[in-house]
Amino acid sequence: MSRNTKINLVLLLVVAALAVLPLALGLGDHKKEPFTGADGEAETAITELKPDYEPWFSPLYEPPSGEIESALFSLQAALGAGVLAYYFGLRRGRRQGEQRALEREADSALTGAAGKSTPEQD
Repeated sequence: MSRNTKINLVLLLVVAALAVLPLALGLGDHKKEPFTGADGEAETAITELKPDYEPWFSPLYEPPSGEIESALFSLQAALGAGVLAYYFGLRRGRRQGEQRALEREADSALTGAAGKSTPEQD
């Protein structure tokens, strides 16, 4: 198994552990909504500390339901992941192309030098 494969497997196990451990250990069982986002937690904390607090800004668009909000968030995450994957794939492809070009130049230089005959050798 290559070094990169080992690293990828370890990273995959870490991600799986981060996803499964909170559920398996029952983290958040004492809460009404155990896995709400940070926005919901912050809003709850602020209203407990200062009930008369008024936000400075209001959202530009308020989705009609939580499902639509989750779908839009998932779409945003997927688009971001796609852009990052495209960028890193493009970088890797360019690097591999440059490496292949250098190898071809080195091969042609070696074959060119070996195939030439100088007048002194004749």
